[in-house]
Amino acid sequence: MLQAALKAKRSPRELSFTAALQTIAAAWITAAISTERQQLLSELRLEHLASQRVGQRPNRVEPRAIKRRPKPHDLLTEPRDLARAKLLQPATT
Repeated sequence: MLQAALKAKRSPRELSFTAALQTIAAAWITAAISTERQQLLSELRLEHLASQRVGQRPNRVEPRAIKRRPKPHDLLTEPRDLARAKLLQPATT
């Protein structure tokens, strides 16, 4: 991505990461081609990658947190062995 960005005089953040991954995955298919064609294909891939820009997404902010989903069971707040021992004790009334 950096090579493509430098060649196109753009910031790497302007290029699509997904397009870069797909380009690399597609490159594996052509890996068996002779080295003279590899150079040409590499240049074409960089040009293609530089043309895949990320869209403008103003005010795009996502929280970096995990939202705990409600579950029908309580959380295990004590060591598992202790909780298991409590379950195996005979019930006293």
